Amino acid sequence: MTTAKKTFDPWPGATVTAVADILADTVEGLSGREIGLLLAGIGIADADGPNKRERLARALLLRQERDRASNCVVRFITEAMAPVRYARQPGVFSRRRDDLNEVLVHIGLRVNDAGKLARGTAASTLDEAARHANSLRAELRRRGTHPKVLEYCTQEILAKNAFHASLEAAKSVFDRLRQLTGEQLDGARLVDAVLMPGAAGVPRVSINTGVTTTERDEQKGFASLIKGLGSMYRNPAAHDPRLNRPVGDEELLELLTTLSMIHRRLDAARTQP
Repeated sequence: MTTAKKTFDPWPGATVTAVADILADTVEGLSGREIGLLLAGIGIADADGPNKRERLARALLLRQERDRASNCVVRFITEAMAPVRYARQPGVFSRRRDDLNEVLVHIGLRVNDAGKLARGTAASTLDEAARHANSLRAELRRRGTHPKVLEYCTQEILAKNAFHASLEAAKSVFDRLRQLTGEQLDGARLVDAVLMPGAAGVPRVSINTGVTTTERDEQKGFASLIKGLGSMYRNPAAHDPRLNRPVGDEELLELLTTLSMIHRRLDAARTQP
């Protein structure tokens, strides 16, 4: 898309606001100074607001209303997403582009690798948006992936490195067990030490009351699941070359969904000293 000769219809207010929420995000967005410089550089009057997001949204909405066109929003996104700005922060570019595409896909647009807006298939539902935005992070958010999982592998996902993302994500469960118990073991020995009954007859981390045979079997199955995932994804990935251990996006999604379930069970688990 270009803005030199063509006037583009105004965007819905919700879309402009969502764009501002991303580009002026409190933690990962542009700084207040950067926003001011970008607005001045393309001739958009700055606006007042209680925070960066509302300030930027108001400035863009006021200019769009004045022009009766979305050219100002298109221009701001293009300037903000110019790849040269991210020469030393490629992960920031990927994160912002993916987040913007989740919003822009609803009006049939996307930010391409050159940081420019391009036309694409429009989505009408969140499921379609996640699919058309072509963002693994979009799908993970749609699935409600546990934050503990994303904490360990977001950088690898941004780098589109599914192999190392699976390795780091698998580590998250073992690290969580150490945090819960203070235990320093690792791998299967750690799982046996904290999730199996042992000499005390009660697991140090219990996902149920352990009163019935069914619950005891569930506890054992939970421990076996964690050990199995470690054997499948953590141990081989740590030793084998990536070329010999291909991991696709679909497999990574399935793994992260399973790891999310494990973390949610640990959220509600009872911990013994």
